[in-house]
Amino acid sequence: MQKYAVVLFNLGGPDSLEAIEPFLFNLFSDHDIFKIPVGQKIFAKIMSSLRAPKVREKYQQIGGKSPINEWTELQRSILQEELQKVIGNVEVYTAMRYWKPAIKDVAETISKKTFDIIVLLPLYPHYSITTTGSSFNEWRRVYQGDTGRLKYVYDYFDNPKYISALNERIDETILRFPEDVRDDIQVIFSAHGTPASLAEKGDPYPKQIKATVACVMQARNFSHEYHLCFQSKVGPAKWLEPATDKMIRDLAAQRKRQLLIVPISFVSDHIETLFELDFEYRIVADKENIENFIVMQGLNDSKVFVAALKELAVQALQI
Repeated sequence: MQKYAVVLFNLGGPDSLEAIEPFLFNLFSDHDIFKIPVGQKIFAKIMSSLRAPKVREKYQQIGGKSPINEWTELQRSILQEELQKVIGNVEVYTAMRYWKPAIKDVAETISKKTFDIIVLLPLYPHYSITTTGSSFNEWRRVYQGDTGRLKYVYDYFDNPKYISALNERIDETILRFPEDVRDDIQVIFSAHGTPASLAEKGDPYPKQIKATVACVMQARNFSHEYHLCFQSKVGPAKWLEPATDKMIRDLAAQRKRQLLIVPISFVSDHIETLFELDFEYRIVADKENIENFIVMQGLNDSKVFVAALKELAVQALQI
């Protein structure tokens, strides 16, 4: 009987307050994001030490750790159960770019086993060199097995089941608004930003994000007014625009008072949804007299999203 493996790639997150600085060190050591010609480890050590106290304060606001690890493990376990129903002999792993289980450790484990096909499946629906690209590059550096067995899934930004999972969550979130204002809701898709220079160099991420938004709204028959913006900017360089906080202010100036925030580039809740969107930007919304500011829950335990992952894995296995 043939044996199969599926590896789910994700960012990972600190699983305790003590893990924050080493997590940041791993992040700042990533040459696909921070291209430091010489002394990157020194740079990472300095930056993680400087940033850790402020980041620690944010994690304290959301329970002292990132929930992304638990959500990813839940997605992994459900996906393995579903795949075993149709494939049989399959094992599903998670591999975190900046935390545990580390890509290096997972690659070493898989290299020692005799899998016939190994599917590399990112939990990033949209391809960027800073996410999927970085994870795949790290895998290529550390994997010692037969590369001919590897099947790469690069993106799935327009996968119908993924789009359905997003719309299911949007529908659930609309019900949290008072019934008499639901027609007035502004759907704000907030995606993680990247430096504009990456798009200029051909990174497909912003185009794929726009395509996902178009697919979601088309499936909804354009039920509401909608907007796309970008969050999480760091540093002085120009990033993708408009920024999410500016979008909130602009809509408030137009007397739009009902805002539904959709974290479009994330499949699990973590610091950038629970703190940045639901805490920091809520302060902005309150100052602008937004009446209802409601952040959509991540896909997290969505069975429809896991169905999308199952479909992608089966397609890659060509079974």
